[in-house]
Amino acid sequence: MSSRDNSAGCPELRRERRWSRREMLCAGGLFGLGLSLPELYRARSLAAGSASTFGRARSVIMLYLHGGHAQQETWDPKPHGPDVARGEFGAIATSLPGVHVGELLPLSARIMHRLAVIRSLSHGNANHVQAALPAMTGHAHPPAAESRGDFPPSPADFPPFGAVLGSLRPARRLPTWVQVGPTMRRNNGTLLHGQFPGFLGRRHAPLVIDQDLRTNNVRLDAVSSRDEVPALRLTNRGRLLAQVDRQRRQLDQTGAAHGFDDYHQRALSLLSSSETARAFALSAEPAGVRDRYGRTQFGQCCVLARRLAEAGVPMINVHYCHTPENSWDTHGRHFPQMKNLLCPTFDRAFSALVEDLAQRGMLDDTLVLATAEFGRTPQVNRSGGRDHWPWVYSVALAGGGAAAGVVHGASDNSAAFPAAQPHDPRDLAATVYHLLGVAEGTMISDQAERPHHLIIGRKIDGLLA
Repeated sequence: MSSRDNSAGCPELRRERRWSRREMLCAGGLFGLGLSLPELYRARSLAAGSASTFGRARSVIMLYLHGGHAQQETWDPKPHGPDVARGEFGAIATSLPGVHVGELLPLSARIMHRLAVIRSLSHGNANHVQAALPAMTGHAHPPAAESRGDFPPSPADFPPFGAVLGSLRPARRLPTWVQVGPTMRRNNGTLLHGQFPGFLGRRHAPLVIDQDLRTNNVRLDAVSSRDEVPALRLTNRGRLLAQVDRQRRQLDQTGAAHGFDDYHQRALSLLSSSETARAFALSAEPAGVRDRYGRTQFGQCCVLARRLAEAGVPMINVHYCHTPENSWDTHGRHFPQMKNLLCPTFDRAFSALVEDLAQRGMLDDTLVLATAEFGRTPQVNRSGGRDHWPWVYSVALAGGGAAAGVVHGASDNSAAFPAAQPHDPRDLAATVYHLLGVAEGTMISDQAERPHHLIIGRKIDGLLA
């Protein structure tokens, strides 16, 4: 159950009184959707009961742990559960009295008072490729699709948060949606769903940063200032052409290659913006700050994500997938990988990101969401691994209107099924859209002008401040 009551209402908006900064931020987000003042009041009225958090998030940083992090070794340990579910590691106390997390997350345990954790997310699709779609969009494929296994994304797929924001709030000097890390794919080459703009079209695709970020003087190939372009053309021409060709092949797989040139031209136009250059200048970050996050690929992706949020980029996806730190799809050697690599890398970067945002005064309007497509099995297989398990899993949120110091929902004694307050990805997506100031009832249209309901779940009030 939730550890606090989030049912308090909020004051009405009145023209005759001065608006608070939080309400002004919310209003700005809603006007960005093209709402008139009467529609603005109506949208706030629809959010009654939690309007103090409606539109609180100026930016969202989604940390996607592809493969699925084990709830038992992270946010929902079972130290008193059956041996088969408990695993090799114990639980440790956190900064939130009475709440424990897995012993492999000592730094995150210290900031538990800043986090909202839900331990009762659940759905029924154990396929990585397909389950990524609801995780990224709040919309799943029809049930009949589950029997298809791995199949490529389609231009008819429902669009993810970044593409939707790009449609509702067009970018000006900065991109609306940036993906930091590799485009996620399975070993057979199939691309995960939810990474592409779907039926909104290629013009709403993300700007992709996919290169090694760990060096001191790293320069991002995708975004460089105008005076660097000649040098890049001379020294990195082959690599840049390979990146463009790889991107075009990915688009061919999704059926979205049409419009690629327009998209590429839009990305190149960012090179003339000094604001963009500053936001992406990871090498300008003090060495001590970069060290704090960890000199891992994931850690440096998180530093860049913070810089982008600081500059005002609304949606930043960070992919922890087949980086030099491996993958969370731990079918074998689960416990050594979690202990020696995965959890330490995540724990350091995640805790540093949350604390850094707080110290800079940014956590109040920046939402950090650490999520995945599902969790891992209560049982350990013959290879010492945990397999796919969508029937219960945990995710963590911080800032941007998420509650601080809350554990919502619960799993059973084996971390196998929800025991209280179950929710599915539709509800988590509804919560994110609420924090972004996107009203319930919002409709978006595909390229054939057919309308679609954007939000089909119910926001999780227990996760709201």
